[in-house]
Amino acid sequence: MEGKAFYQTLNTSQRVFLTISLMVGVFMAILDTTIVDIVVPKMIAPLSTDLYGVQWVITAYMTAAATAIMLVEWLETKIGLKRVFIAGIFLFTVSSLFAGNAQNLEWMIAARIFQGFGESLIVVSAETMLFSAYAPEKRGLAMGIYGLGVSFAPALGPTLGGWIAEHIDWRWIFYINIPIGILNFLGALFFLPEYKPSHTFRLNFLSFFFLSLGTVSLLIVLSKGQQMGWFASETIGYLTFLSVGSFLLFAYSEIFSKQKLLDYSIFRIKEFVVALWVYCFVLGFSMYQVFYLLPLYFEKLKGLTTFQAGLHMLPLALAVGFFSPIAGFISDKKSDTAPLLIASVVYISFIFIFLKDFNYYTPSWTAAWLLTILGLGMGFFFAPITNLALKNLGTKTTLGVSLMHYIRFVGGSFGTALATNDLQKYTAESYERMVELQNPATAEGLLLLMQEWANMPYEKALYALQSIQTLYALSDSFEKTFLSSGLWALIGSFPIIYLLYSKTKFKPSTKERA
Repeated sequence: MEGKAFYQTLNTSQRVFLTISLMVGVFMAILDTTIVDIVVPKMIAPLSTDLYGVQWVITAYMTAAATAIMLVEWLETKIGLKRVFIAGIFLFTVSSLFAGNAQNLEWMIAARIFQGFGESLIVVSAETMLFSAYAPEKRGLAMGIYGLGVSFAPALGPTLGGWIAEHIDWRWIFYINIPIGILNFLGALFFLPEYKPSHTFRLNFLSFFFLSLGTVSLLIVLSKGQQMGWFASETIGYLTFLSVGSFLLFAYSEIFSKQKLLDYSIFRIKEFVVALWVYCFVLGFSMYQVFYLLPLYFEKLKGLTTFQAGLHMLPLALAVGFFSPIAGFISDKKSDTAPLLIASVVYISFIFIFLKDFNYYTPSWTAAWLLTILGLGMGFFFAPITNLALKNLGTKTTLGVSLMHYIRFVGGSFGTALATNDLQKYTAESYERMVELQNPATAEGLLLLMQEWANMPYEKALYALQSIQTLYALSDSFEKTFLSSGLWALIGSFPIIYLLYSKTKFKPSTKERA
């Protein structure tokens, strides 16, 4: 077996079990990123906190996961990816039990930190092993299968979370992980093949410390900035200074250390750099905005319940799950750039043609079924971009996977912060503009009419009018924020055009080949 690639050491049954085990772990871990979001308001009373306090349930998970990701390459060389995956499943499952039993906010935050750490171990080790377990000509399909976890899971989260919250209890969004985690842990422990790459790696703890400190500070700024008033808050100012300072110290440590945390030769690989850019802007800045905005659109603007909003997200989730393996198959048979171009064109076109016009008057189920087109674009995105990023990395595969998930967390945090900020800013601007343009005499006449015909007190009539104006302002705000998410995707797609152009430009003609 020595000298053989990992995929050459596996028979069909081993490969099938490995794929199922890894994907169950990934699906369970990534599902938790959105399934929790939709039930956060229901945690306020049981955890004896407020809306601002309970947001730490999400922030703690995100910062822990982003920080731990850069440890996986070091752990890989010490204990092997099988044990890294098993450790991630163990941490995630045990912390899910503690999160479900949490009686106060501090308890929940501690559990979510360990859960986030577990997720980072799961997703990086699973993606690296899955990519390495398939022959090069089938890795697009493998990444298409992996895309089911990365894209289908967060799209399904609102539906499943809404159903659990309304029909059982919000704590079951954590308890549901326990039986799945135990079965997967035992299966992986006894049947998952060993995989320990041959290269060695020494961790630069100083660089890791500065990178972690900078990342944690940055993610807290992005998560809490809107709540605290951005740079009007001293806390946000201090954290921003700490983040910038930590990243500068990280750069200093990397420049003058003999043993670097990152192998910077990875950035000489054109396909990886292009994929990293696309992952940051298309996935992080744009798709994470859309994932964040759609449940809010159905709940806050359309007035649906949590579960109803989840049902309206289901066509999107099913479309992503259906088209992701198809994109992987095309990626293997044709090229990575063909499905990637389809994904970019469909996704961006949908935003500029349909999504930017999603407003209060758009019928709910019309919007839901139109989202299947968006699901096609998202489904065609993950397999080719991942295959493009990893196919030329060799022993740097784990580092590449770690960097892509790191940029997913950081870019996703930027995207969510942008969506939150834009939604509030555009709502305020639209409301102010609406009030400026309205005729005071007409408004007063309407208030009098409401008092006379509806028998309303003046204060109640005024509140009703302001509520209508706020609703229209929010409707206008969703349109503008959806449009902004498309602009970020447009920026992210430029390298794809460059890659297509470079491949066409340097491709020899038939006469030259002859």
